[in-house]
Amino acid sequence: MTEIEKLQQQLQKQEKLASLGMLSAGIAHEIQNPLNFVINFSKLSDRLLNDLTSIFNPVGGTGGAANQLSENDRENLCDIVDNLKESMGQIAESGERAISIIRSILLISRGKENERVPADVCNIVKEYVALSYHAMRANHHGFNVTLHEQYQEGMPPVIVIPQDLSRAVLNVMNNACYAVWNKQTTTDGYSPEISVSAKIEPAGEDHASDCLVICIADNGEGMTDEVKEHLFENFYTTKPIGEGTGLGMGIIRDIIENKHGGKVTFTSVKGEGTTFTFTIPVERPSA
Repeated sequence: MTEIEKLQQQLQKQEKLASLGMLSAGIAHEIQNPLNFVINFSKLSDRLLNDLTSIFNPVGGTGGAANQLSENDRENLCDIVDNLKESMGQIAESGERAISIIRSILLISRGKENERVPADVCNIVKEYVALSYHAMRANHHGFNVTLHEQYQEGMPPVIVIPQDLSRAVLNVMNNACYAVWNKQTTTDGYSPEISVSAKIEPAGEDHASDCLVICIADNGEGMTDEVKEHLFENFYTTKPIGEGTGLGMGIIRDIIENKHGGKVTFTSVKGEGTTFTFTIPVERPSA
């Protein structure tokens, strides 16, 4: 009966998470529309500002309206214009960043089931590492961690299932954040750190073909031998009731190994930290 009650609680948690997923997708969609207006009007304002500048200081001309102002007023005008241009640029950049985050959220709910498409893997990993980090900060007052990120420059698109790969990265990153947070609350003088990398390793002794390798390592509390043994079992969790479903690691293995033909490996030392590695054979888009 205890096991049945536990499973019922886990299923209720999953149902709640599914409802929250639908709600977040709806909110993200509604926010995206006003954000588009913010970005478009910031760009329009920047163009109007350039037109205004050309009236006061025409390129190669001498009849600009600025000549009718005192030298002090002209300097002030230039400073104001420069500040406005910088502000418009920051507004547009922040808006684009927000749109990128929203698209990442919608990717999970809208992506077609098991659809493999060329994707910018480095951008996917970076976005979901950031989402996990900020979600942890929002839910746990005082949480902070030093992030070390290394992404291969110029990595070509790799064929993956984007919404599934992003979910795997998010789950592991959430676990890493939770591990360093637990250690931070019980260890004096501890500096939490998480390292993330994504690269393509060429075929060699370790791989018969080129492989995408994603690593997420933390210096958190690590795992006991018992946890390692049961890690991928469904409904097995070390988190308190309400904070974990025990399904995350099983989902990760299914995503990486069954859907992408890859491998999930990990190393962990109790009290020192844990490293998870996704190794996925590279399937590049055809020319």
